[in-house]
Amino acid sequence: MNIPKEYSIDSPFHYNSFLINGELTLWDGPTAEVHSTIHTPNAEGTLAPTYLGSVPNMDEAHALKALDAASNAFDKGKGEWPTMKVADRIACMERFVTLMKTQRDTIVKLLMWEIGKNLNDSRKEFDRTVDYIVDTINEYKDIDRDSAKFHNHGGVFAHIRRGPIGVVLCLGPYNYPLNETFALLIPAIIMGNTAIFKPAKHGVLLIAPLLKAFKESFPPGVVNIVFGRGRTIATPIMKTGEIDVLALIGHSTSALSLQDLHPKKNRLRLVLGLEAKNPAIILPDADMDKTVQECVAGTLSFNGQRCTALKILYVHEEVKEEFLSKFSEAIDALQLGMPWDNTLLTPLPEPNKPNYIQELIDDAKAKGAKMLNPRGGERTENFIFPAVLYPVTHDMRVYQEEQFGPVIPVMSFTDIDTPLDDMAASSYGQQVSLFGKDIEKLGPLIDTLANLVCRVNLNSSCQRGPDVYPFTGRKDSAVSTLSVRDALRSFSIRTFVATKDTESNKEILRELLDSHKSNFISTDYML
Repeated sequence: MNIPKEYSIDSPFHYNSFLINGELTLWDGPTAEVHSTIHTPNAEGTLAPTYLGSVPNMDEAHALKALDAASNAFDKGKGEWPTMKVADRIACMERFVTLMKTQRDTIVKLLMWEIGKNLNDSRKEFDRTVDYIVDTINEYKDIDRDSAKFHNHGGVFAHIRRGPIGVVLCLGPYNYPLNETFALLIPAIIMGNTAIFKPAKHGVLLIAPLLKAFKESFPPGVVNIVFGRGRTIATPIMKTGEIDVLALIGHSTSALSLQDLHPKKNRLRLVLGLEAKNPAIILPDADMDKTVQECVAGTLSFNGQRCTALKILYVHEEVKEEFLSKFSEAIDALQLGMPWDNTLLTPLPEPNKPNYIQELIDDAKAKGAKMLNPRGGERTENFIFPAVLYPVTHDMRVYQEEQFGPVIPVMSFTDIDTPLDDMAASSYGQQVSLFGKDIEKLGPLIDTLANLVCRVNLNSSCQRGPDVYPFTGRKDSAVSTLSVRDALRSFSIRTFVATKDTESNKEILRELLDSHKSNFISTDYML
């Protein structure tokens, strides 16, 4: 295997530190080995999963210690961080992003090796995350500027701001272990909350180079980073009832089980990005070449391991043959390569994923579906080539389950109510891709689709960005909204100081403003 020198693993990454209460502490307990599913020659000269390094496998005692640190830093709202001036919190975040940029090469390399993301997408994930932080800072300045005033209605003065909620438990996903994790963590802490963060099982090493940046940028206890199994770390934390916000991107079953552990669920705010089964609807007048191009990208970017991936295609009977022929040909023309080769298809990060995809294929074929592309189902130890399955029916697992991998179910329709009824009955409602040109048909259809999902993509594949746009879903696909502005709102609550419009009260307010004795009551205008 020809690995470019700048991307080779010369020696394993052994990270043996964790961050609790502003201290980087060495871990002397058990560790968890981290392997890549990318195969390289081992000591015996045979190809095997590459040993990347190790991280602490921490226990319940340290999980609760991290919770205590976050709780003490918030200190019932009295802590240094939640009462700090907005400008000072922003200065901490700006220092963090400056330090974060110095770790770009290491994190990009680990994204490729840990989760098999290609080079361009790994660079894009890092750079997009930096941009997200900068945009969050700028948006927070806008929010603070909007708050730098007093209202007077009905003889009552009010000074309204957005305030923190409390302690956040942050759990990110493996497919975007940097970007989507930070889309939770960054708005949570900049709004004045404190946090406990546990990285995902895959994509865990790449967080370790940032521990020092967190330590040097934020007061003790604001960000606490622990490593270990979710059941060991998150379960005891949730059972205490001291978590105010559960921030998770993952599966709804995980979100539900964690919620059920909390003894005061009515007090638990949820910020969740969950699974989806985003469909594409291909109308008879769709631009076929463009549609095929978008559907290939939509179904197979990062091997379909995205909640925003197209996971089922509905194609009109009139263009079914043309679409399936061109689509299957385009799929089989794709190349499997290593992440640094920048191919669309790369090794799968989950060792059991090829077997799972094979199960979906076998189930569909046993129930009448055919595999339309000759290369579909080709196997290696860490990959299975995308399979185009048609006709798919409701009783097949590949229809019922979010496959999160390289298998593409296709259904045909003559009546547009067929896909609409399926979407209405689905447990999910994130996005849809609609392909067509006739505005007489598109107009009413868009009006309906907008009530079934939260984003209608016209003649383009589903996606999250740009990050200034709302990212959310209906039903089991999401709780709360994650865009730059909406995330700041999701991790905060409107709170205000009110007083009757009397001369004595106005004099007190003037004195408070002039004295700067309160960071909350302030009309300072941030530039």
